[in-house]
Amino acid sequence: MNKSLALTLALSLPLGAAAQTAIDAMSISGNDLRGTARFMSMGGAFTALGGDMSTLTQNPGGIGVYRSSDINLTLDLSATSMKSEAGDGIDKQSKTTFGVNNFGYIGSVYTGNSTMPFFNWGVSYSRKASFNRNYGGYLGSLGTSYSNLVANNTTLDGFTPGDLDDNTPGYNPYFNNDVAAPWSSILMFNSYVINPVSPGSSTYSALFDYGNSRGEGWYGIEEKGHIDEYNIDFGGNIEDVFFWGVGFGITDLDFKQYAYYGEDISNANVPDADGKSYVAGGDASYSLDNVKHIWGSGFNFKVGFIVKPINELRLGFAIHTPTYYNLSQESHAVTNFAYNSDTYPAGESYNSSRDTEWDDFDWKFRSPWRMMFGVAGVIDGRLILSADYEYRAYGNMKIQDWEGYDYTALNDDVNTWYKSSNIVRLGAEYRVTPSLSLRAGYCFESTPVKSNIIDPYENEVNYIYTSGPDDTETQPSYTFDRSSSYVSLGLGYRYKNFYADLAYMHRSQKSVYHAFTDYKDLEYYNVNAPTAKLSRNTNSVVLTLGMRF
Repeated sequence: MNKSLALTLALSLPLGAAAQTAIDAMSISGNDLRGTARFMSMGGAFTALGGDMSTLTQNPGGIGVYRSSDINLTLDLSATSMKSEAGDGIDKQSKTTFGVNNFGYIGSVYTGNSTMPFFNWGVSYSRKASFNRNYGGYLGSLGTSYSNLVANNTTLDGFTPGDLDDNTPGYNPYFNNDVAAPWSSILMFNSYVINPVSPGSSTYSALFDYGNSRGEGWYGIEEKGHIDEYNIDFGGNIEDVFFWGVGFGITDLDFKQYAYYGEDISNANVPDADGKSYVAGGDASYSLDNVKHIWGSGFNFKVGFIVKPINELRLGFAIHTPTYYNLSQESHAVTNFAYNSDTYPAGESYNSSRDTEWDDFDWKFRSPWRMMFGVAGVIDGRLILSADYEYRAYGNMKIQDWEGYDYTALNDDVNTWYKSSNIVRLGAEYRVTPSLSLRAGYCFESTPVKSNIIDPYENEVNYIYTSGPDDTETQPSYTFDRSSSYVSLGLGYRYKNFYADLAYMHRSQKSVYHAFTDYKDLEYYNVNAPTAKLSRNTNSVVLTLGMRF
């Protein structure tokens, strides 16, 4: 009885399916502190300063400060390390990347008009965010199993084995609109991770038998991709007091994620010899691999200004509309499993794998809108001090289907889990000589996750939905990021029309990984899923080369 259950990968794609979630929305909404070396070395505190290529993506009013044309290129070398802590286990992973932060051109035209002496325009490419990070490791001893969550939900939904069985000739449970069973239930049933308590029963047994089973868990996440923005800005100044600008941005988004989760359980409830029910006291090992790819494009608008009431003081303001995205998404899941029991005939076991169908669909997304204020002081023509505050409205993200209709439940999740983020940026520059400048900066970004979600109250269970509006998502894990902080140093060199800037930046952030959601089981007991504490540290060296003419 060798259960050979491998499926040939289906090429047909579901029509009208949708698996995006509030977690997906958050994953593709972040903006890193990226730009020119001067911008990064001063903590990005340029809302009231301007005169830098990065202002095209921050405060377009900064383009009005220019009195000459500018062309530059910025290169970035970043090394990111991730530490995962769960129980007594500590695992570390690292990744080094090299890329182009931005390049662009700003043209400055002298109008000869004393009211508005300069009119400026600019085009630029900027990498707004990099999704590159790897993390994972040992989750320690398990007090529960993902199989218990799926068995619990499948039992509550009342699906029969016939609804879920993908071996029935001519029947595909993934695309059966009459039954519409969650894909996680279908996959776990056909992988024998959940089994009927008796043949034909719609009550299901999980692998983990509380009080008897012992288990260990492992996980791994690999994320890749970016958000790139192409900007066109226009601006000018009025009597060298009021500097204004407007900008239009076109974004290109690409996000790829591979997620692995595995469990080894002894004294488990494994499938019986006929695969119709379960037996206790066996050994179970299974893994769940999910692949997800989200890509598409969007657009946004920006408007901003800088006021210089006196030469030593500058005040800045900018507001960004949300980025309006048209996105495509595809995902797929695979299980590998092995079960053994003394009740099986000698030499026989379950050892195979199963696949879901490919989930492929389009959707629309509205990212957070942004508003920022800045103040800067220029002292003795040599010292610049600047400070920014930014409000980023993550709680106002919006998820829609391809026709533009809101996914109400998903948007409710956004409002329940996420809040606006507050960002403070500080920067300083001291001109040692007319050619050499020293710089330093700091940036703090608060977590966009509500405190009762990232740190639940005692005896409180937050059910985090990851299955999407049509229950076609099979990745149960998610990560909530805490606050981020950036510390930076830099120097700049000027020689005639040429300039070179160098920056070093250190970013640190804490996060919490959840293998699956916490939940209440059928007996109304709170079940806490395995978690891991994450520490992320990124060190970046950034070089900008440019010329003004």
